[in-house]
Amino acid sequence: MKKLALSDEILLKIDKPARYLGNEINAVIKDPEQVDIRFCMCFPDVYEIGMSHLGIQILYDMFNQREDVWCERVYSPWVDLDQLMREKNIPLFALESQDPVREFDFLGITLQYEMCYTNILQILDLSGIPLSAAERTWEDPIVIGGGPCATNPEPLAEFFDLFYIGEGETSYFALLDAYKEVRQKCGSRKEFLERAAQIPGIYVPSFYEITYQEDGTLASMEPVNPHAPRKVEKQVVTDLTHTYYPKKPLVPFIKVTQDRVVLEIQRGCIRGCRFCQAGMLYRPTRERSLEMLEQAALDMLESTGHEEISLSSLSSSDYSQLQELVTFLIDTFGNRGVNISLPSLRIDAFSLDVMSKVQDIRKSSLTFAPEAGSQRLRDVINKGLTEEVILEGAGQAFEGGWNKVKLYFMLGLPTETEEDQKSIAWLAERIARRYYEIPKDQRNGKCQITVSTSFFVPKPFTPFQWARMCTREEFLEKAHTVNTEIKAQLNRKSIKYNWHEADVTVLEGIFARGDRKVSKALRLAYEKGCLFDSWSEHFHNELWLEAFEEAGIDISFYTTRQRKTDELFPWDFIDIGVTKKFLLREWERAHEESVTPNCLMQCQGCGAGRYHTGVCPGASAGGPVQKVPTGSAPVSSETAQEIQEGGNQA
Repeated sequence: MKKLALSDEILLKIDKPARYLGNEINAVIKDPEQVDIRFCMCFPDVYEIGMSHLGIQILYDMFNQREDVWCERVYSPWVDLDQLMREKNIPLFALESQDPVREFDFLGITLQYEMCYTNILQILDLSGIPLSAAERTWEDPIVIGGGPCATNPEPLAEFFDLFYIGEGETSYFALLDAYKEVRQKCGSRKEFLERAAQIPGIYVPSFYEITYQEDGTLASMEPVNPHAPRKVEKQVVTDLTHTYYPKKPLVPFIKVTQDRVVLEIQRGCIRGCRFCQAGMLYRPTRERSLEMLEQAALDMLESTGHEEISLSSLSSSDYSQLQELVTFLIDTFGNRGVNISLPSLRIDAFSLDVMSKVQDIRKSSLTFAPEAGSQRLRDVINKGLTEEVILEGAGQAFEGGWNKVKLYFMLGLPTETEEDQKSIAWLAERIARRYYEIPKDQRNGKCQITVSTSFFVPKPFTPFQWARMCTREEFLEKAHTVNTEIKAQLNRKSIKYNWHEADVTVLEGIFARGDRKVSKALRLAYEKGCLFDSWSEHFHNELWLEAFEEAGIDISFYTTRQRKTDELFPWDFIDIGVTKKFLLREWERAHEESVTPNCLMQCQGCGAGRYHTGVCPGASAGGPVQKVPTGSAPVSSETAQEIQEGGNQA
């Protein structure tokens, strides 16, 4: 194989050449002649972002534990190297071996964010792999996608041979074994895809035929190959304690976004926020054992030399042994100069006490995510957070010495009014006022409140998947309302306001809820030069608008159109455990402004009980099981029946 290490001449011309050198601490090097399968794992963004992704670290370690597999990595070349590779005809290469990506058996691409989709085409293009899966032969890798965006794979269906739906620790080895068997007996590429389609969680888009109604909505999605299932079931790890987790994570040569040891303490979230896709996709909530996490922390800090450890979870405060874990980390590493990061915490007395022990209060800020300014709208989205709790938490923080607070909100939520928008400013003002109620000699300088608003995108598999999105102009008008109201507050000098790009949000919405037809616009936009769309300095909205017009795509069809409750969605062929019946019930409860209790207070029969693990009633062995608290509201007979039936799709 021809080695493709970049010459010194090229390295001197590009920014941060260490992105492309490989050979980092804990990188795995094998003899390619001694393995049967070569798998290239790809994060379609720049190295600093991709190296911070825990999922790839887990799969990299897991694959490389097999003697017959060598898993390597590739990331999107930054625009400077991209240009040079095209000029000098250098094919994209993997970091560990520097071998061409096209020579691998598999190219696995993680799909974390819709705004990375043009980077996927860049990866294929620079690798010399045909963009369309239909044009590939055994000379090309099997291109497989996974991650949260794979739960609506249709906008990318043309470009992928396979999609993996769910958590990677469950079915990947069966897929690799099937590949080995087919190749050893000289089977065809189609024969392998047929074998793959029979493996739980694997979706082969070429085996399905799509038809449309006259109004452009889906009419049907039917398998046209006898090996393809009508429903593809999400894969779930039922025992997080006894599964794969890297003891020796990769250590980058340069500063990356998350330059620390990451300790995933649990998956899933009990809260049930109606806008949150992750909260539905990763049900049921499952914990790792305290003993496993303690040993993992020791192993990873020793093998990496990192000076910070971060607890990863959608809602760390809900981990049942958080106090014991944090105490262990402080006692074990506190005197070694190791920082402990605790994101996703509710701001209560315990959390503030812990953070005061592990953070420099004068430098750090606290983060609240009310998501909506008014209590009415927080009830609509089922945030489960009252203004009293927010102000109490802020007050305790201020009295504890903090003076910096970050507040995160969304604009464009279903049923939102102008008063809801202005309530964002009013809540920020009340928090600032709470700070200045503290005697001046007891304050820690001036209060600094940063208000940030993102724009709401209705994501698949959430109760809000039926909702309409706002237009670009509507989003900006809402941001203007908030900005004006903040400037009218008494403590406006203590409040800073930021908002997200509206153009980017609209594009995200198109691909989040799109079907196969939008892939034409994606290809056109890439050919026009769109790349690194998640980076503001490289986002070119005018090129995207041209691409949609040339592809005959009506943007409003995918964004501002509210869906009918009986509409067939492009992602309805996927079974994520949570039923459509439950999501529809939550959509209706949102319009009633009705709050649904969290999973520990009362099981709602969402369907995730079929996995018999985690917090769900009746969960069997497979990690810590939490019981519904005594005295909580009873489970209805209808809900109990849904749990018993496994939450079949409506």
